[in-house]
Amino acid sequence: MRGLKVLPSGRPGRGRLYVNLPDGQAVAWYDRQANRISVLADDHREAILAVLRPYLNGTVSIGPPPVPTAADLRRLAMHPDADLAPNRPGETLLGELEHGRAGARARHRLRQDLTAQQRMGDAFDTLEPDGWRILHCVPLPGQGHIDHLLIGPAGIFCVRTVPGRRQRAVIGDLLLTVGRTEPRPDPRWIRRAAAYAAAALSAKVTPALAVVDASRVETAPTVRDIRILQPPTATPTLAASPTTLKPPEIDSLFARARDTTTWLHLTDRSPAGV
Repeated sequence: MRGLKVLPSGRPGRGRLYVNLPDGQAVAWYDRQANRISVLADDHREAILAVLRPYLNGTVSIGPPPVPTAADLRRLAMHPDADLAPNRPGETLLGELEHGRAGARARHRLRQDLTAQQRMGDAFDTLEPDGWRILHCVPLPGQGHIDHLLIGPAGIFCVRTVPGRRQRAVIGDLLLTVGRTEPRPDPRWIRRAAAYAAAALSAKVTPALAVVDASRVETAPTVRDIRILQPPTATPTLAASPTTLKPPEIDSLFARARDTTTWLHLTDRSPAGV
């Protein structure tokens, strides 16, 4: 059959490969870790094998899918354009740099922000073998984007990335200052974003600030609700944190978080006071 499309369920080289009809309906998927093709529409079997052949490696098992979980069902019903999982770290900034009309100084700032987001995003992605699921550039209507959303054994973390520019970063209850630049409202913003995410996912979400390449980071003792992360200790710290979520809970929350529609209607159920 002509028109079958192969689409990744995550960033390149990660997750499953889905085979979709031209209207977006999934008819099969290839699990690269299990090296198995699950066929949903047996009448398209030969066409499915043909379109997947360039991606196959070694001996591949083929058959009907296992009994789907609730997360599988949600993923299968999701249109590919609504899936946030393929987003790269700094996806929004890449678009601004490519198509925006910012001046030289603003573009320099954008590149610094992009570098910081890419560095933290790549570090967070290394948590996936330990059972974590990572999303980048999650849209908040009217609020911008969550740089990184981490869902794993230690819980859900809503992360805003701040470039330290090899200067001192001072984090207070309401403002964050890097060097001699104007204070930024990052602590307030990430608290609000975490509250929105908690409302969208109906789960506890911890706000976090990831400060990249600062000469040193000073945090006010009253800042107790925000997790402060710095490379290279950020991922080992998260991996070693106490377990609060089980694998089925992680999969269910990730299935909901990766769906754009979860966030598009967020303003209809925004938490009070944020």
